Amino acid sequence: MESVNLQSSLQTDVQTQAEMTQSSGRHDRNQDIGLGRGVYVSTYGCQMNVNDTERMYSLLEMANFTPVKTPEEAELIIINACSIREKPVHKVYSEVGRYRKLREKNPGLKIGVGGCVGQQEKENLIKNQPLIDFVFGTDNIDSLPNLVSQVFTDKAKVIQTKFEHRAPYHVETLVRNPGVSTFVNIAKGCDNFCTFCIVPYTRGREKSRPMSHVLMDVRNLVNRGVKEVSLLGQNVNSYHSEDGADFADLLKKVATDTGVERIRYTTSHPKDFNEKLMHVMADHQDKICEYVHLPFQSGNTEILKRMNRGYSREEYIAKINQMKKIIPNLVLSTDIIVGFPGETEEAFQDTMSLVEEIGFETIYAFMYSPRPFTKAAQFTDQIEEKVKNERLNRLFDHQDKIAFEIVKRYQDQTLNVLVESINEQGKAQGRSTQNKLVYFMGTADLIGKTVPVRITQPFPSVLRGELQQ
Repeated sequence: MESVNLQSSLQTDVQTQAEMTQSSGRHDRNQDIGLGRGVYVSTYGCQMNVNDTERMYSLLEMANFTPVKTPEEAELIIINACSIREKPVHKVYSEVGRYRKLREKNPGLKIGVGGCVGQQEKENLIKNQPLIDFVFGTDNIDSLPNLVSQVFTDKAKVIQTKFEHRAPYHVETLVRNPGVSTFVNIAKGCDNFCTFCIVPYTRGREKSRPMSHVLMDVRNLVNRGVKEVSLLGQNVNSYHSEDGADFADLLKKVATDTGVERIRYTTSHPKDFNEKLMHVMADHQDKICEYVHLPFQSGNTEILKRMNRGYSREEYIAKINQMKKIIPNLVLSTDIIVGFPGETEEAFQDTMSLVEEIGFETIYAFMYSPRPFTKAAQFTDQIEEKVKNERLNRLFDHQDKIAFEIVKRYQDQTLNVLVESINEQGKAQGRSTQNKLVYFMGTADLIGKTVPVRITQPFPSVLRGELQQ
């Protein structure tokens, strides 16, 4: 992640956030732990991991560490690692191994591992890779400055991966340079226990932030120039505030009680997506984007049962049809797992036909990979890798044909695009309310503004267009 030089106003915001968190008794933010040392965080995984990395940088910057652009500049390296797919630990070991020469040049270099891999592997990481100095879990990010201080001061290996199951989820959003669009975390963990998913074991049980805290964060971000927020959680539509508000209530409040211009959210679970939420989206399209990411994972009901998804093929289709009726301009994307244990060719064809019937503009598809602690890893009818790979390629080929047809509807349409950046050649980049990445020629003064762009070349992944005056 690129380092950012903070402006004085941002420094004030960060200091205020530091004082708020310090008052909760977590640790003394005024302690000069970092001594100006460089910190580099290597990140891979979901939006939650990206959001966690931003939090790590913010916390460490408050403790006088300096974010740097490369590992070579750092005296503290943290690998924030995802474990949702297979072989994540091998990836971590490989990356740590690449830092061996840096350690030889700088014996004082400290290396830590966090994220879901840290939570999952715990002491095994240090045991199997001596270059690792500390490991911390997903519930321990806020104690990171103290943990790092201990590593630098005591020269000892540290492991901190305990879940705080009973503690309320009261945290403020920490973003160093939020830009035009940023994430606001509203919930963490998951209680669904899908048989393929390791998240309940690496992120813990489901917790929601109080609605008042989320609203305060959004207002503060708007005051710092943010135009769009994405409400973030493993399963946002099971959100439940301390005051009884559900996700539809929260979404409506963000739309009506804050000055943010656009609202997105991710990720949803089909079993929790209710009619109340659909109507809130339809009634507040002046702010809430019509884009919904709704993973179905498999188009076969028997496979869905084995996945413990809580809905059937027919129920998923019925819910989508209801959404399209209430939100006629609905834009959909989804997640799909190919080659789940027991998936026959017939079951796979059910997935292929569901993709065609629904008409997703984007799919995110993956081959099933067994994860530790999960029930599906113990199933005896695992699918051969070559079969999974062949099916995945067929699925992508199938989706490509569908997506190219769907995006033709954008040809010559004028979309409202929130401009996020301009490169040196004058090419502007932004997103439409349909979550389409749009490129067009523009000028730097457009950053942060929503402008009309006529689409001249629609592709499934991006749209190209011309700015309308």
